[in-house]
Amino acid sequence: MMAQYASILFSMILVNNFVLVKFLGICPFLGVSRKLDSAVGMGAAVTLVMVLAIAVTWPIQQLLVAWGLDYLQTIAFILVIATLVQLLEMAMRRYLPSLHAALGVFLPLITTNCAVLGVAILTVDEGYTYPEALVAGLGAGLGFLLAMVLFCGVRRRVEEAEPPEAFRGMPITLISAAITAMSFMGFSGVIDHLFGA
Repeated sequence: MMAQYASILFSMILVNNFVLVKFLGICPFLGVSRKLDSAVGMGAAVTLVMVLAIAVTWPIQQLLVAWGLDYLQTIAFILVIATLVQLLEMAMRRYLPSLHAALGVFLPLITTNCAVLGVAILTVDEGYTYPEALVAGLGAGLGFLLAMVLFCGVRRRVEEAEPPEAFRGMPITLISAAITAMSFMGFSGVIDHLFGA
């Protein structure tokens, strides 16, 4: 049982990373990864929202299916995610004002972050049990955090290297993101080998 949870967790962090493999959540990935504290703050906030969203949306999905209203899944999930993000934003504004200011407009954009909605829908589509869904949400959030922190380091190195004029700005950022994403392809098959999934 623990091997199954570990397999889901590490698979979501490394093999099925929502940013670097599935290309979901690119907006905050590119927008907030310039400074380490902002990248960690955004990654932690998205992780918290993902886990809370799974904790609420999974039971809601079960009710929707039982009542024959499963076609309302996306609308219900978006409403839950928007509510959670608003609560998180109010808490951060009150208790962590410097992080709230650093994240700026990207914090409310977690509401429309397709990675959060993608994880909620994926856990339903994969047929995960409630504990497995929570582990998948945690793994997806930690994978998002890992991608943010790694890419922050990559961006710092690239900025110090002074690329040619034609590559400065967004072109070198996208090239760096592509190379970082390619590095995660090396994890394919490792999780299956380690956990015998």
